[in-house]
Amino acid sequence: MSPTLIGAVAAILTAAVIYTIAVFSERSSGVLKPWHLALFWLGLVFDTTGTTLMSDIAGGFRLNIHGILGVSAIVLMLGHALWATIAITFKQEGVLRKFHTFSVHVWGLWMISLVSGMVLAMSQIVGK
Repeated sequence: MSPTLIGAVAAILTAAVIYTIAVFSERSSGVLKPWHLALFWLGLVFDTTGTTLMSDIAGGFRLNIHGILGVSAIVLMLGHALWATIAITFKQEGVLRKFHTFSVHVWGLWMISLVSGMVLAMSQIVGK
């Protein structure tokens, strides 16, 4: 396995752990807190890093279900982190208390993208 692939897999799995902790601890606490926000941004950084490395390995963006889901997930994660930043910065209490409902949906799409990438990679290995 190449060092780039190892780095990409490590970054994406790190993103999965960080983002999952952030989303479900936010949901459990019932209110968006600054440390959740920090984890949202950190998860986005790791996911973007891993996705960029994977894209380099694949020779660029692929217009398939995984590519579309992946881009959608990153855009949603960015919007999610930006909205959370605004809600915390301006102390929007109503948003802070209901934000977890949106977070879980973004996490769900992100997980579908993650799993679709794993299935695609495994199907290519098996097909060789």
